[in-house]
Amino acid sequence: MDFTQSPPSNSLSLGFLSHSSVVTAPNGSKNDRGSKIVDDSISFQIESTIEEMAHPLSSIPLQLMDQQTEDHHNCQEENSNKEKRESEKVEEEKDVEEFRFWGHSMCLKRKRDCDSASSTLSSPVKSLRGPSDELELRRNAVRAWGNQSLRVADSDVFEIMEKEKMRQYRGIELIASENFVCKAVMEALGSHLTNKYSEGMPRSRYYGGNQYIDEIEILCCERALTAFGLDSESWGVNVQPYSCTSANFAVYTGLLLPGDRIMGLDTPSGGNTSHGCYLPNGRKVSGASIFFESLSYKVNPQTGYIDYDKLEEKAVDFRPKILICGGSSYPREWDYARFRQIADKCGAVLLCDMAQISGLIAAKECISPFEFCDIVTSTTHKSLRGPRGGIIFYRKGPKPRKRGMLLNQGEGSDRYDFEEKINFAVFPALQGGPHNNHIAALAIALKQVATPEYKAYMQQVKKNAQALASAILRRNCRLVTGGTDNHLLLWDLRNLGLTGKNFEKVCEMCHITLNKVTIFDDNGNLTPGGVRIGTPAMTSRGCLEADFEMMADFLLRAVQIASSVQREHGKVPKSFLKGLESSKEIVELRTRVESFASRFALPGFDI
Repeated sequence: MDFTQSPPSNSLSLGFLSHSSVVTAPNGSKNDRGSKIVDDSISFQIESTIEEMAHPLSSIPLQLMDQQTEDHHNCQEENSNKEKRESEKVEEEKDVEEFRFWGHSMCLKRKRDCDSASSTLSSPVKSLRGPSDELELRRNAVRAWGNQSLRVADSDVFEIMEKEKMRQYRGIELIASENFVCKAVMEALGSHLTNKYSEGMPRSRYYGGNQYIDEIEILCCERALTAFGLDSESWGVNVQPYSCTSANFAVYTGLLLPGDRIMGLDTPSGGNTSHGCYLPNGRKVSGASIFFESLSYKVNPQTGYIDYDKLEEKAVDFRPKILICGGSSYPREWDYARFRQIADKCGAVLLCDMAQISGLIAAKECISPFEFCDIVTSTTHKSLRGPRGGIIFYRKGPKPRKRGMLLNQGEGSDRYDFEEKINFAVFPALQGGPHNNHIAALAIALKQVATPEYKAYMQQVKKNAQALASAILRRNCRLVTGGTDNHLLLWDLRNLGLTGKNFEKVCEMCHITLNKVTIFDDNGNLTPGGVRIGTPAMTSRGCLEADFEMMADFLLRAVQIASSVQREHGKVPKSFLKGLESSKEIVELRTRVESFASRFALPGFDI
């Protein structure tokens, strides 16, 4: 059937064709432009006699309203129930779409699922949607969830993160190991750099496409040396470790064999577990003690200072291959020159873990270990105020003649060989691909470290620590070593009848965060009898000396609350916590703390 003869008024013709049809133009010539239909469906084509038509329309598959597939009839027969027939009728009406084409009203029926399923077995009707549309739909499906904000993509995590942000904003942060990074560091951490895999060192990667990652890491290394005033001819640096614990273990792995000896400050004396740590029952706590043999030196229990004479005596007898200075909870300066003498005497490599005080060292507010040490490790957050990670500095070039035969440990070399061993230990021995977003963020922080503004910030950190120490001492409290030379202080609570654990919990419920520490008593027993307090975080929020004196008042009020609850409910943690839950004094102090803390902006946010 052909209706190609259209009235002259509209100059249109409508043709219905089978799959083998060709269009006959009004002038009688045959036209191939209608594409052939490979099935038994019917197509329609609208012809225009307007000569100006530059883009003729191709045939469009059409399913007639009364056309039914065999499977569709079977579906109707199986569903003879009256309610289902009525339901199907409604669904069919939904499948009918009315539209106007060049002024003509037409109805088309969409394919139903059962129709499309059966058509693959019999005579399929071509969909109006082409293959390119299907591909685009699949692409968009991925983009749809890939570009959602956190609030939309995971509201559960978003809400928890918002609560943590408000906790930080409304609370007083006094943990010495914590700090608030700047907005630029946060932007780098949450950047596209996390997408790239970059195993290996710059210009020697396992994967391709790292030319810009190399630029970032090289820049970070250059800034690290600049920040600490180091010459690239004498010092090298690796910025890939995931933490300072990882950095320390990489040094051990690169320089030692399993079972070799290391020696660091005892953990209860203020050392770090990554320097070797055993529990009183002999259990090995850290990998440093599991894979290497460790012996600790201690502080004098009466003074809290390192006993260098006993340290030397132990080191000469033990003869460690690596001697470690630096710790997590030591409020005084380190005598690096004395450590150097002891290391030379026992033939050890001298390693400094400056994780806690690296920012103060960079600002020249604490003595630098680089003059005396062979290797220096650090975290990149804490006082340095960068992202969480680790860093390793190592000596390069010729050894000093007086140390040459001691530090090579029998190899006969007069040059340091740390670089290759440490870099190999970091990757591939211990880690995979570095966190490129962290390295970029560290480069940003190290640029700031080299500025006068950062030096002023570190000076304020020390002033605030000394102001806080003075305020606590004026209230007849006791500090280990009687004060501080850096950013932290150790408060011995035993003369107040409190444990560090209970006091820490009271402070936490009042939105003050600090951490308990073990303190040696005169008999050598270990008790969590104190807390460690640091000033970098609140200094980053803009607090000055007078503000820390106010914080001292809050801390003394927390002591009174803890003592009161302890007298009424005892020291046992379960009953002590129950007493805190019903304490109105806790609520009152928390309100005061939140009101105080909310006066200071949270770095990186508009609050």
